Amino acid sequence: MFRYLTAGESHGEGLYAILEGVPAGLKIDLDYINYELSRRQLGYGRGERMKIEKDEAIILTGVRGGITTGAPITISVKNRDYENWERFMRTTGDIESGREVTVPRPGHADLVGGIKYGHKDLRNVLERASARETAVRVAAGAVAKLFLAEFGIRIYSHVLRVGSVEVEYPGGLPEEELKKADERPLRCLDPQVESRMIKWVDRARENGDTLGGIFEVVVFGLPPGLGRYVHWDRKLDGCLAGALMAIPSAKGVEIGDGIALANIPGRMAVDEIYYENGRFYRKTNRAGGLEGGVTNGMPLVVKVSLKPIPTQVKPLKSVDIITKEPKPAQVERSDITAVPAAGVVGEAITALVLMESFLEKFGGDHMREIKVNFENYIQTIIAY
Repeated sequence: MFRYLTAGESHGEGLYAILEGVPAGLKIDLDYINYELSRRQLGYGRGERMKIEKDEAIILTGVRGGITTGAPITISVKNRDYENWERFMRTTGDIESGREVTVPRPGHADLVGGIKYGHKDLRNVLERASARETAVRVAAGAVAKLFLAEFGIRIYSHVLRVGSVEVEYPGGLPEEELKKADERPLRCLDPQVESRMIKWVDRARENGDTLGGIFEVVVFGLPPGLGRYVHWDRKLDGCLAGALMAIPSAKGVEIGDGIALANIPGRMAVDEIYYENGRFYRKTNRAGGLEGGVTNGMPLVVKVSLKPIPTQVKPLKSVDIITKEPKPAQVERSDITAVPAAGVVGEAITALVLMESFLEKFGGDHMREIKVNFENYIQTIIAY
């Protein structure tokens, strides 16, 4: 069984992930994990926090000499800004006053978290609910990417929309193009459309506002058969949707052509099946690589829609939870848009879900065993 947990606060000493069920014998490349962390900090429109933090992972357990042992893996990502917050955020001893939050920000977990856990200082909520936590999810996802790469599975993301500016790629993009996304300021692969997106970001910055958008994750090399159609909670599209909706600001997940399929006749909404040279194939991929909750061998395509970041430079109306008097909402550091970075987070989350499904299908305690199981299965597909 593969699973992971994260811990830590935005301005605490660090962020932590524990990965359980990673098989023994997987080579761990720490430079690659740190490279993935650096990608999360990319993107036009990022906030001041990105200038403070240079995220680096530290592997504390479960790896020896760069090779996994089969024991739980612990990853730590330190918060460099903690030195400025230590007296307010220390875990033991008295803490200083001055950073309390009693006015909740609309659109965040501040108020509901305070009500749920009984906090009168809402910093206890916003520190954990912060999108800063996604840094360690990216580190965990990098381990999953390393695992999947051993079986020829590659994961990419790019930006489709920022604000009201959107680009469309009928039929999808080839893998070679997707590799270039990080070279673009907003990770949009159409330079002309991206220039219009940048103007929207600049305008939002001038107005003290924020922008949402849509990113797309594309996965190549998946074999048919991951996921299950016999159990509702093991359908891979459901697992992906649930995990990706847990990205901060995510409000919608589409598989393949998603919502657009609701607007066309049924005959135009499916991918017809062909057989040639000993294999089944499809000429289209409207289903996004999933049918009945199971991968069909086509590229997996997932889109995630993000609402604008609710933190505003110009405070929104709120109420002080102590005095119950109207008061402007607390202002914290914020990005203008985080859509490019969210795509990197989406890659990590997708990798973690796929690794769980892959191990469910081909599971074993050592990479050698899993590779034998995988290769045997591929032979059964060829012979089908």
